[in-house]
Amino acid sequence: MSSRSSSSSSRASKSSDDEIKELVLKLQPLLPQLHHLRNAPVSASSILEETCSYIKRLHREVEDLSKRLSELLDSAGITDVDEELIRTLLRH
Repeated sequence: MSSRSSSSSSRASKSSDDEIKELVLKLQPLLPQLHHLRNAPVSASSILEETCSYIKRLHREVEDLSKRLSELLDSAGITDVDEELIRTLLRH
């Protein structure tokens, strides 16, 4: 490997590392558990772990809300509901 190729690879790696660090730092204020630590140093691994946990909690919440909506529709006697229409309404 030539020194030019090695140097180019090193710059690309540094640039990529910087981008990853920047993206990880952008996650911190989006996480409720870490939002209050905005100016405190938090490790990238902690931020990524919390991000994964938060996404899992959000998925569970969506599943619970979907189940609850289905139960409400059933209890109201609404059986022939267009699922796509409901999804569209919930997005707005």
